[in-house]
Amino acid sequence: MEKKPRVFITRKIPDAAIRLLEESCDVELNPQDRVLEKKELLEKVKGKDAVLCLLTDIIDDEVFQSAGPQCKIFANYAVGYNNIDVEAATRRKIVITNTPGVLTDATADLAWALLFCVARRIVEADRFTKERKFRGWSPELFLGMEITGKTLGIIGAGRIGSNFARKSRGFSMNVLYYDIKRNFEIEKETGAEFVNFETLLKESDFISIHVPLLPETHHLIGEKEFSMMKKTAILINTSRGPVVDEKALVDALKKGKIWGAGLDVYENEPIIEPELLTLKNVVLLPHIGSATVETRTKMALMAAENILAFFRGEIPPNIVNPEVLSGSK
Repeated sequence: MEKKPRVFITRKIPDAAIRLLEESCDVELNPQDRVLEKKELLEKVKGKDAVLCLLTDIIDDEVFQSAGPQCKIFANYAVGYNNIDVEAATRRKIVITNTPGVLTDATADLAWALLFCVARRIVEADRFTKERKFRGWSPELFLGMEITGKTLGIIGAGRIGSNFARKSRGFSMNVLYYDIKRNFEIEKETGAEFVNFETLLKESDFISIHVPLLPETHHLIGEKEFSMMKKTAILINTSRGPVVDEKALVDALKKGKIWGAGLDVYENEPIIEPELLTLKNVVLLPHIGSATVETRTKMALMAAENILAFFRGEIPPNIVNPEVLSGSK
């Protein structure tokens, strides 16, 4: 009887994906709902043929070495893969896959939720009401910023940024965007204007970030950039935490350089710059951009399918480093 491939899943994911893998693989699951410590991860991956990992797992050359030469695929349960040393994986002929596309709507929706929460001071008002401080309508109670008809600046016009732009049409917004290349499709669909980075910072009422974490995007938004923004500007970040210099953000919020911010990701996640936790003009979420039942299930199934396709001798549909398989399939 042919031996089943051994798969390790680093943390509990939706059951549908686990059941799918169990049909043809021997599956071991981290039973604890937490990130494994490095020494635990190194031990658990030993002897496995595949690993389904999460964005919170640091997958470096030491992990690949511990897994052993028979382990040829790490399927990341995320669209981003900055947690994985792809270069080291490629050297070892290890396939890396991700889960693009399925979380586009969910993440764009959350960016809009953050924008509304900050602009209309929803979290502050909710807390105020629940604390039984509401004594009736007042002309200046929780005055916020109007959204309809304002200028929206989008940094990064890929899948999520473009989706975010499309959703602005219901609010008759003037859309500006900046990217390393023009997106003619989104210009045609929304009337968005391609502008340089400085223009976007200076003219936007709301700025939403949708770029991957690369050396070029690390601290893309810092002290210099905040000084260019309107004092009434609101910054939204649902991309990657290190894109924004958190210390500079704290300074901008405290000194009124910008009006507010909404964050779902953090520079040193899960650690958050302490002063951010004390400010009323920032809304903080625990990295839930893709956290809908539908999206998280689709992500899990996609990661599982990437593994199963590999074991069938196929090229996984969401391979990040296809050069590993060039000439071998």
